[in-house]
Amino acid sequence: MGCHHPRVGDSQHVATVTNPLPAAFSDLLPHFLVEPDDVYIVKNKPVTLTCRSTPATQIYFKCNGEWVHQDDHLIERTVNAATGLPVMQVKIDISRQQVEKVFGLEDYWCQCVAWSTTGTQKSQKAYVRIAYLRKNFEEEPLGKDVALDQEVLLRCHPPEGVPTAEVEWLKNEEVVDPVSDPNFYVTVEHDLIIKQARLADTANYTCVAKNIVARRKSTSATVTVYVNGGWSTWTGWAACSATCGRGFQKRTRSCTNPTPLNGGTFCDGQNIQKSACTSTCPVDGGWSSWSKWSACGADCTMWRTRECSQPAPGTGGRDCHGLDLQSINCTSELCPQTASGPEDVALYVGIVAVAICLTLLLIVVVLVYRRKKAGLDADVADSSILTTGFQPVGNKPAKPENSHLLTIQPDLTTTSSSYQGSLRPRHDTATKLSVTNGPLLDPLPNGSHTLHNGKLSSDPAELMNRLSAQGYFKTLPRDTANTSYGTFNFLGGRLTIPNTGISLLIPPEAIPRGKIYEVYLTVHRKEDGRLPLSGCQTLLSPIISCGPPGVVLTRPVILSMDHCSDANPDNWAMRLKKQSYEGTWEVSRPGFSHQNHWEDVLHVGEELASDPFFCQLEAETCRVFTEQLGRFALVGESLSMAAAKRLKLVVFAPVHCSTLEYNIRVYCMDDTQDVLKEVMQMEKQLGGRLIEEPQVLLFKDSYHNLRLSLHDMPELTGGASSWPDTR
Repeated sequence: MGCHHPRVGDSQHVATVTNPLPAAFSDLLPHFLVEPDDVYIVKNKPVTLTCRSTPATQIYFKCNGEWVHQDDHLIERTVNAATGLPVMQVKIDISRQQVEKVFGLEDYWCQCVAWSTTGTQKSQKAYVRIAYLRKNFEEEPLGKDVALDQEVLLRCHPPEGVPTAEVEWLKNEEVVDPVSDPNFYVTVEHDLIIKQARLADTANYTCVAKNIVARRKSTSATVTVYVNGGWSTWTGWAACSATCGRGFQKRTRSCTNPTPLNGGTFCDGQNIQKSACTSTCPVDGGWSSWSKWSACGADCTMWRTRECSQPAPGTGGRDCHGLDLQSINCTSELCPQTASGPEDVALYVGIVAVAICLTLLLIVVVLVYRRKKAGLDADVADSSILTTGFQPVGNKPAKPENSHLLTIQPDLTTTSSSYQGSLRPRHDTATKLSVTNGPLLDPLPNGSHTLHNGKLSSDPAELMNRLSAQGYFKTLPRDTANTSYGTFNFLGGRLTIPNTGISLLIPPEAIPRGKIYEVYLTVHRKEDGRLPLSGCQTLLSPIISCGPPGVVLTRPVILSMDHCSDANPDNWAMRLKKQSYEGTWEVSRPGFSHQNHWEDVLHVGEELASDPFFCQLEAETCRVFTEQLGRFALVGESLSMAAAKRLKLVVFAPVHCSTLEYNIRVYCMDDTQDVLKEVMQMEKQLGGRLIEEPQVLLFKDSYHNLRLSLHDMPELTGGASSWPDTR
């Protein structure tokens, strides 16, 4: 029995049985072991369809209703070892061009047909499609700002593609896994939902679509989770501001519950509440009238008394000052009259002899003191400041006629000194130089310039003229009220500027032996200092010069000055600035411009043991340990809105007012003693009068402006004209 081979275009095909089937299987229809599956053509790579059947004598593919040419079939024949039946496998390749010929009309499909001696069987249809993925998303996610705990919806419609693209979400380039973080949820439409926004959910979110062809990423959407500020609870009411009479008390709250974050709104309302209060005034005690004198007693005295009862002291008032008992000698018939005997004469003679001896001793002491004073021209007697510091025995340096200003060579053969006590090392990073209780850094009286082991110039104007001839002193003010100066040798000493809190401590051996320096210390006005500030920096201390700059120091000196920060290093980035001087040793450094310039020499809190500077920050004082003299200033930049700068409010007014116009001058200045001294000196020239104690104001880094409001001014009596009530 024979048949025709099938070819493209035939409607009927008969397979030739080249190997007759065993008689037991001659009546079996073919069944498929492998049927062709749906496939995708990626780019230009052809796909292969496979069909396997048993028992089969012939297998051919039919695509889109037309037979595939027999030459395009790859045939493989085997025999099943278990059944002895023939197994036939056929493969064909489908190219992109074949599919594109019918693209748009219908899907391209293929199926295989298997023959046996009994009949034929058809396999399932396998669809061949061209895979692709468009570039543009139908809808991309959009960034947004959301409040804490708010629900967030990010939409994403992936590009068109075959097969349909799968979608995943990235958070800062990390895959979002809703299984590990249930706060995320991906809908069937591929949208991402954040159920309750957390601060940690602030990120860039990206939608990713991918199939077997390509992987596409949408533009990133930035989600910012912000926190609106909330008020903390009110603090308790503070004590009444007035110790006597009408005053006020206040309480505060802060915008920290929670603190605004990521652009959240600041708290609305006032952070300070005030309430009127009245304090009972203290009553100072007053003396009653003296009683009558008593009768003359047997001891030839009479006495009288008085009591502190008009009025009696109350409510913290002061007790009466003075004696409550007086006595005087008297002569009356009750006073026994006795004649002087030999015992009285002996007593008087002894008293006269003792007086003569004391007079002679006093004369000897005065002569010795004058002789020593004539030989000790380099000592200053005021040693009350450094009672446990260095104590000189004698120093008589010989001054040549043409000696230099800085390095006078003394004759030290007659000099001997001793140093008692200790000065703490400059770099003690463990304890941060806890010197506030040491005798070397105790507060100084504000009465006059103070020196120890040094000598003040007898003519201040003459020393100022000599120093002004030096290049390093050309920019210093000629105001001697804000300048202190003196001559020092290796024994050291201390300079202060009265009423400013500024001092310079020179420890023993800081000045090399054989050297004598004329040292100055001065404070500058801010407008004269020309201190450049960058960014949000602010000046926290006076601008101070000490010199001469460039002199050799073998130990660090200690420069003390006020500052006006809240002294919390977590709130500030503080820097110590030093100015380089034109015409000194610093000019020769490479890259130095021929103008005075400021440079950061120390970041407070980040000092190294090798640094030539160290700064110890206390509540209101800054102590700078330095091995170089020059011009210094402390500047700071706030790190958070909790940073506060201490300002001082001072109000002045005329003593008398003869017209309806009344001027009040309000100063808002840094809370340092030197600024207050400058304002007081200026108001003294203007004839102003301080009408209330200076008030300290903590000025914080916030979004608000500084606003000052004068609410009430009490009347003044005692000869001055009454002041109008100003509101």
